Amino acid sequence: MMTAEQLEVHREALVGHCYRMLGSAAEADDAVQETLVRAWRALEGFDGRASLRTWLYRIATHVCLDALADRARRERPVAMGPAGTIHDDLVERPRTHWLEPIPDVHALPADGDPAERAALRQSIRLAFVAALQRLPPRQRAALLLAEVLGWPASEIASALETTVAAVNSALQRARATLAESAPPEGAVVGLTPAQATLLARYVDAFERYDVDALAALMREDATLSMPPYTLWLRGPAAIKAWFLGRGIGCRGSRLVPTAANGLPAFGQYRPGAPGEPHRPWSLVVLELSGDRIVAMNHFLDTATLFPRFGLPPELA
Repeated sequence: MMTAEQLEVHREALVGHCYRMLGSAAEADDAVQETLVRAWRALEGFDGRASLRTWLYRIATHVCLDALADRARRERPVAMGPAGTIHDDLVERPRTHWLEPIPDVHALPADGDPAERAALRQSIRLAFVAALQRLPPRQRAALLLAEVLGWPASEIASALETTVAAVNSALQRARATLAESAPPEGAVVGLTPAQATLLARYVDAFERYDVDALAALMREDATLSMPPYTLWLRGPAAIKAWFLGRGIGCRGSRLVPTAANGLPAFGQYRPGAPGEPHRPWSLVVLELSGDRIVAMNHFLDTATLFPRFGLPPELA
């Protein structure tokens, strides 16, 4: 007799799948909970012809397709229009509008084949998940089942209740769209020594608020974004001007390391009044290329994100 614990073992893998589909950690959690409830109710009908994980992925995919039927896709600021200036107004969009980061520990199985974990880590990168959101939901599902999970077209067709020809057509269109919107990335198993040094220099420069040193770590086309604001900036000069101007409140911040979307990340705490603790300000997710920073994503919804990442509510 199947137990709830045997279903629960697959939670992290399912969260990763639902996050790729939905672009939201909170919605992925809800979708996985619904998946496990549906699976438990239908357990007597599970005939064992497919593996339990495959069966759960099928249920999770349909839960996500149901969720996507009545909402718009999630975005990143850099996809919404041209780069702004430090003088532009700060226009805010609701948190449901934005692609959300997810903790690695919630989206990646704790054990398993290292090569599989590396591929799954690559598949939750911000740029890849953002590109997925540009696909129609059924194309998105077909692509994930094929490219991430390695299912054959016949199995995808069965899961999506369609034909092999329709699946192959959807995959062709999805791959073409992805090639246009997702930057090519080589497989990354972990940080290189040069990148580990880069991160140490980043933390040192940010906490000392040496903005010149910070700018020197960026690629010439590096970006800064701050969801829930639509404004984003491009280039070290513009980013430096922001930190020395409207972003000067970040002076004296402290950084606590974490990991999000297979990328290095930090909880940023800004100083309060003298004698008061540092308070949460943003979850910073860095995107790297070689030994340079190409994107600094400051997610400001700390009330939601810091508890999710297990970050403390303040720093003494």
